[in-house]
Amino acid sequence: MIYISDTLTKSKVPLETGQPNVVKMYVCGPTVYNYIHIGNARPMVVFDAFRRFLEFVGYKVVMAQNFTDIDDKIINQANEWGVDWKTVADTFIAECYHDAQMLGIRTANFHPRTTDFVEDIVNAIAKMIDNDFAYVTPNGDVYFSVRKLTDYGKLSGKKLDELRSGARVDVNELKIDPLDFVLWKSAKPGEPVWNSPWGKGRPGWHIECSVMSQKLLGDMFDIHGGGEDLIFPHHEDEIAQSEALTGKPPARYWMHNGMIIVRGDKMSKSLRNTFMVREAVRKFGKDGVRLFLLSKHYRSPMEFFDAPLEDSSKAAARVHATLYRFTEKYNYPLVPKYDEEMNDYQTRFIEALSDDFNTPVALSVLFNVVRELNKAMDDGNDERALKMYHLIKRVFGNILGIFDGETEKVQRVESEEMQTLDTLIRGIIEMRNNFRKEKQYEMADKLRNLLGESKIRLVDTPEGTKYELY
Repeated sequence: MIYISDTLTKSKVPLETGQPNVVKMYVCGPTVYNYIHIGNARPMVVFDAFRRFLEFVGYKVVMAQNFTDIDDKIINQANEWGVDWKTVADTFIAECYHDAQMLGIRTANFHPRTTDFVEDIVNAIAKMIDNDFAYVTPNGDVYFSVRKLTDYGKLSGKKLDELRSGARVDVNELKIDPLDFVLWKSAKPGEPVWNSPWGKGRPGWHIECSVMSQKLLGDMFDIHGGGEDLIFPHHEDEIAQSEALTGKPPARYWMHNGMIIVRGDKMSKSLRNTFMVREAVRKFGKDGVRLFLLSKHYRSPMEFFDAPLEDSSKAAARVHATLYRFTEKYNYPLVPKYDEEMNDYQTRFIEALSDDFNTPVALSVLFNVVRELNKAMDDGNDERALKMYHLIKRVFGNILGIFDGETEKVQRVESEEMQTLDTLIRGIIEMRNNFRKEKQYEMADKLRNLLGESKIRLVDTPEGTKYELY
């Protein structure tokens, strides 16, 4: 039996699916206005590994992960670039696929985009209006009426009366209640719009996931996943919308991963404290990043800084060295016959993941087997070495998406190229810093502009000048 922590019931519960041996899972994806950072990557890696585990123990997994491809941030980025919103969305969806591939994340069965479902969204909003769960304002906005649900707040544990009493006075006087949330935004100058019975406009944020999950996975699927920052209001509002549309919650279980924290703050592009996935993979390797993200229990927060990533990268390198030693020594990756020892290690590994996907315990089993592989090779115990190698490569590594070898070869080449580029850029940064110390600001600005033309952005921080590729 597999047990997971359900955010809705606040308890660890057995996984019981709507269809035997089938798990339907929806995981909230990124808003595509920039490259994904290590905080975005945590749910992607966690639920990719969880999906692999479910498949290993015999489930068929049907997974959807969306792209929010229309949003204020996307529009703002488009205006900054001087292009249309779709260019921004298409650009960063392609970059997201690239970064996900670098991390060894398999594509979901469905990757829906909001703008492909606008007609369905309009129909859903119309139904909520007809059912008196939503209302149209004079300017053409449409809002969900939160007061229609007496148990609003059950996912987050927030009480409706407390939310109302603590709510700031909303400058939008067209809303009946300050807590009502937007389903449809009326057209604004310079923004993309679609037709609706209430006038031209575009969907609000929360409605997209309710509609897309229902269209792709049904009225009630098994698991809804995402970062804990989405619990309120996004997932709370998803539940409200879905119950208004179908009379039932969208998912049987809700799984949320903890946030990545940087100096006490959640990692966020708006706080300029992000570390891009491509930068992390090139510096620490795919397996180093995945090990880091799986080293803590998925529900626990993670503090981000270089040291633990470096440790994970070194740990991954040691495992790769052991696996390479085996292939050089034996050169026959045969499949051994399972015996009691192999079953014991595999059982402990699977039991750890069956207990609310406890990856730290599972990784301790894996590293123990790595030590046993080295010992078996030292002792010349070829048969035992083959068994340990098989567990690492074909079982543990396959489930967690690590130690597959091929992606690491590609990343080593990319890493060498990036090290050369890194050395060059840091030399220019040092030159610019010297100009600034000597108050030759014009020359310093010329160097900054030179890098900008090469799609390299300098960011002056309290810790010094850093750079990012864009």
